[in-house]
Amino acid sequence: MFYEDLTPYVYLDIDYFEDRESGFYGLSYRPAYTRLNVGWLEVGRPYPIGPVPPAFTEKLEAVQAVQWMNVCLGLHECDLCPPEGAPDGNGEVRIPGSPGVGYAAPFLISHYITAHGYQPPQVFMDAVLAVDLDAWVAARWPEVPFPWVPDDAERMEE
Repeated sequence: MFYEDLTPYVYLDIDYFEDRESGFYGLSYRPAYTRLNVGWLEVGRPYPIGPVPPAFTEKLEAVQAVQWMNVCLGLHECDLCPPEGAPDGNGEVRIPGSPGVGYAAPFLISHYITAHGYQPPQVFMDAVLAVDLDAWVAARWPEVPFPWVPDDAERMEE
């Protein structure tokens, strides 16, 4: 699935976080903040290539270790790789940006960066580097761990 970087995210109107630690708790909410696409690559579509700071890649992978959202039933294989060795991903990651903005990226974004040389927009890299992982790990909304649920979230009952 391809979306140009920094265009409005329109795939889902409700975001669903799953607690990676337990795999049990889930939280659905409707965000009022603007979600912008980053890293939705597809074979045959050009994307920016270039170096990224190692600290950025490490931080993004650390974020992905604690945040997993909008997990779907199927898997998406990287179509930039040969089919016989293509990694697959499932889900998305959210990164808070400036007030009222969040970035929506596929879970394969780390693979796209390390294996295919994808260079995300600088504003996204800055936002990832600004994430306070200690605060995310300690977060509770309201009683279970969910890294970064925006202040404007409208909790959906399930």
